[in-house]
Amino acid sequence: MDIAGNSERTDDGNAKRRGRIGLWSASLGGVEIPQLRDIVAELDSQGWESLWFGEAIGREAFAQAQILLEATERMRIGTGIANIWARDAHASASIGRTYEALYPGRFVLGLGVSHAPLVQRRSHDYNKPLAAMRDYVSAINSTRPEAAGEETLPDIVLAALGPKMLELAGTETSGAHPYLTTPEHTARAREILGGDADSGPLLVVEQGAVIAPSAVTDVEEWRRRAHDHLEMYTGLPNYRNSWKRLGFDDSDFVRGGSERLAEALIPRGIEATIAAVDAHFEAGASHVLVQVLGPSVLEPPVEDWRLLAEALR
Repeated sequence: MDIAGNSERTDDGNAKRRGRIGLWSASLGGVEIPQLRDIVAELDSQGWESLWFGEAIGREAFAQAQILLEATERMRIGTGIANIWARDAHASASIGRTYEALYPGRFVLGLGVSHAPLVQRRSHDYNKPLAAMRDYVSAINSTRPEAAGEETLPDIVLAALGPKMLELAGTETSGAHPYLTTPEHTARAREILGGDADSGPLLVVEQGAVIAPSAVTDVEEWRRRAHDHLEMYTGLPNYRNSWKRLGFDDSDFVRGGSERLAEALIPRGIEATIAAVDAHFEAGASHVLVQVLGPSVLEPPVEDWRLLAEALR
């Protein structure tokens, strides 16, 4: 299934691009439900193709997905990602089938192995994450529906950075969902997954950005938002290893990241953001999710989303 559905699918390249751009946000998990419904209903009306979110903070992933699906009419909602250590494969498959029946084609089940420190807090063994994911996906694919009308699984994508996880994503699921990467990584991922953006496995790429006018004119504000965003991730081995494969080194992995790392991952301004999105598409992405960085991770950048939507329109 094409993750862009039929949204704005024309022969015009720009319209086709707009139909493949979604949002990724970590800022919605703590918003009170009435306000959350209002925010995502507006995003739906702005024309975004999809809205994705993580599970490190905030609500349980499937509870959050249910709220977002109910509050919107057309956007696809994706977990980016649901932690496989938080629930067994049967539970993930069951709720995925239910959402596919309730909201046909609108839910994407993004799965990931998370990170050793977070998994160990749940008293799980993180020694063989690739094997754990392979077993989990195999278990999902072997499930059978338990309710009439819920025979179909949704699209499933894996959080994949390294070659082996990308191979697993391409052969056993609908595709991959890399996070905190560059267009160079997107090109490598597409080569491993095979095919292209239209006919190959899905390649759903996250792209961070700072577009607030105050942060565009004030480079120090851009630096603050970019480095605050990278603070947690620079402490996680999975991301450091991914960045090393892209040519970065230990000097770039100070907490919050080096200037070089921030500039490579977090464009400043709408024009730079659109250029980064286009570079991912040129490298083979099926779909690009812009993560607009607001003043803090817990504050939804509502006005910035409006500015970006208008620019893309």
